[in-house]
Amino acid sequence: MDSRGLALAPPAKNVVVYRNGDPFFPGRKFVVNQRQFLTFEAFLNEVTKSICAPLAVRNLYTPQHGHRVAELGDLQDGCQYVAAGFEKFKKLNYFSHGRKELHGTRNSKALPIPPPSSHALGCFYRSVFRNGDLLSPPFPLLLSRSMPLRWDTLLATLTEKATLRSGAVHQLCRLDGTPVSSGEELLNGHYYVAVGSEEYKKLPYVELLVPQDSTRGALWYVD
Repeated sequence: MDSRGLALAPPAKNVVVYRNGDPFFPGRKFVVNQRQFLTFEAFLNEVTKSICAPLAVRNLYTPQHGHRVAELGDLQDGCQYVAAGFEKFKKLNYFSHGRKELHGTRNSKALPIPPPSSHALGCFYRSVFRNGDLLSPPFPLLLSRSMPLRWDTLLATLTEKATLRSGAVHQLCRLDGTPVSSGEELLNGHYYVAVGSEEYKKLPYVELLVPQDSTRGALWYVD
């Protein structure tokens, strides 16, 4: 390629990507250049792997107003975005962790101050599926070590988060269908299923809704 071709190449862009609906994810920095990502889909595939998204990332949104990014050229250098699948954009305070805690990727250098883990925050982290739902990814459930919730309060919290078609969450089950009866039985880094008044439905939740890469590197598998 001659010097004229090099001059026409667009400059690399530094962006930060957050995970839709996850206020505890500190963000991940990407360096986007045309040589590495020829298409917008290629970049979305890289985002899916790097942020351990529960489902394939298919959309990027601006965090303040939820405007959808249509193509790679729409990304702005130094800006932040929220990665989502086909679910609706969820407006949250994604910046609460601060820029010093950003994760690095293979395309960028990690900043010197590492992000806090759930242990550093004094919390337990679990992921919860919705009973019989193989379309929605699991939602995070972060609970304090020092201030455990009463069981009825926990079920009310699950009801608000899960929004089951059957209504309120009546029980929380392990993946094998056995019910959990108290908060002390919940284990850090494990998956559970929120169940309403209906019977528990034993389905391949993890196999279908959790990418293989995320089961190896996601925060909720750290113990």
